[in-house]
Amino acid sequence: MTEQLWINYKERNIKEAKDELIIHYVALVKIIAGRLYTSYNAHVEFDDLLGYGIIGLIDAIEKFDHKKQIKFETYANIRIRGAIIDQIRHMDWIPRSTRQKYKRVEEAISRVQKVYGNDMTDEHIAKELGVSMEEYGKLIGEVTTYSVVSLEERLEDNSNFDIASDSVDFQPEDNYTDREVKRILAETIDKLPEKEKKVMQLYYYSELTYKEIAEILGISESRVSQIHTKAIAKLKISLSSLY
Repeated sequence: MTEQLWINYKERNIKEAKDELIIHYVALVKIIAGRLYTSYNAHVEFDDLLGYGIIGLIDAIEKFDHKKQIKFETYANIRIRGAIIDQIRHMDWIPRSTRQKYKRVEEAISRVQKVYGNDMTDEHIAKELGVSMEEYGKLIGEVTTYSVVSLEERLEDNSNFDIASDSVDFQPEDNYTDREVKRILAETIDKLPEKEKKVMQLYYYSELTYKEIAEILGISESRVSQIHTKAIAKLKISLSSLY
């Protein structure tokens, strides 16, 4: 079905075919917008994310080369999500104080990791930050949303890599960097402690919520948040060599 639509639009310039492609792939936009809506903790309206995503979808349809051996869903996923994230960044809804707190946490994790490696604990990080475990828990709760956002932004700035996909859409000028990003992230995730690796898999690949992950692992949502935030910081630290 879609193959003929691509031919009609790309080779015969039939506008109706483009409209049908947009309608056909709106479901993909809804999935991506819904996923990001969860990540951004309802700081933005779902309909707004959907609108931003459709802009990305239209751009993807216009630029997609249907003759290449690349799945459109993979190509569009990257561009739809990129369009949504780009618009949200322009909104600048995250307080500067939250960004600063997350930077403190990330820097503390970097320092502690150099000493303890993957054996570092939350107690080590809290001590490095000079806070109690209770204060540490509250701090992680405040920055957890931005930790997800910051990783998305870092990947969006640097490459066409999609953390939840085994495929990468390569452009010649991006080929080396994209492969490096994928290699570094894969190696870092592989070296994570088992629980951190499990949380990353369930969140990004199975696309579960913190509540669902907590139920599977038999821990609290706040604990999932702590594990996830720590794992994300490690991923960002591992990518620092590319900047």
